[in-house]
Amino acid sequence: MLLHIDTDIGGDTDDLCALAMVLGWPDAEVAAVTTAADEAGRRAAYARYALDLVGRSDIPVFAGADVALGVYRERPTYPDEARYWPQPVVPRPAPHELALDALARSIEAGATVVAIGPFTNLALLERRAPGILRSANLVLMGGSVFPIRKGYPAWGNEWDYNIQVDVESAKAVLEASRPTLVPLTVTVETALRGADLPALRSGGPLARLLARQAEAFAADERMAERLGRTHAGLPDDLVNFQHDALACAVALGWDGVEVREVRLRYSVEGGFLHEREAADGLPVRLVTAVDTAAFADAWLRAVTR
Repeated sequence: MLLHIDTDIGGDTDDLCALAMVLGWPDAEVAAVTTAADEAGRRAAYARYALDLVGRSDIPVFAGADVALGVYRERPTYPDEARYWPQPVVPRPAPHELALDALARSIEAGATVVAIGPFTNLALLERRAPGILRSANLVLMGGSVFPIRKGYPAWGNEWDYNIQVDVESAKAVLEASRPTLVPLTVTVETALRGADLPALRSGGPLARLLARQAEAFAADERMAERLGRTHAGLPDDLVNFQHDALACAVALGWDGVEVREVRLRYSVEGGFLHEREAADGLPVRLVTAVDTAAFADAWLRAVTR
């Protein structure tokens, strides 16, 4: 399975969790990695560092849409680099057109494009080459169509970062394509756990980097205390959610999810994008449920392979 990963790696741990999983997934091949909401190539440098750590210099990385474009609701923040990364990571700035070129090549090659950050690069590509997304194989991490199940945080539509941080791009991509959506309302049922850390510490260099970042993230965000121990559906040792890793697993054809064909209409209300079922809406493949235990096992096996 050929993937193109479009990511905002460098903030939460889940982008790195996703990349590590794909690299260890049987028969997975990565055509390229592009970054969104980048800042003078900082995210591209993080992706390059992670790939080089496991000898994957053959996978190209391109800095994509930059915050300087002015399209993002908020400027991204980054955790303390000295605690999260073993050494300073030198930014890799480049014109975002190179990332769009890479996306176009991947689509032409039949790759599945999995967007696990804001959809800005895809919107820019559609603007440059109208119609290119209509026949592309897209898996998008985002969406809030049906309510979150009882036992999990009752987050509303505004919590859907990938879509809501760049609403205009998200709306343009959703209306121009026929994607598979892996929504926040399902990914909230997945978890990176403290119980995973011993296996990560005993794994390869990328697994050990994940353990380092998970420990730092757990101390910074305290999700176990704030969410894990206050919501019955979440583990008491919650480190973070596996939003992006689940989207990549879906893109790789993992069968531990339920998928419904739905039609959605998109509207911007009060500055936020809403996705609602409608008979005259656009067709979407929507992930509606996940086998969380099976996913946790598949993720850990791939990352520690």
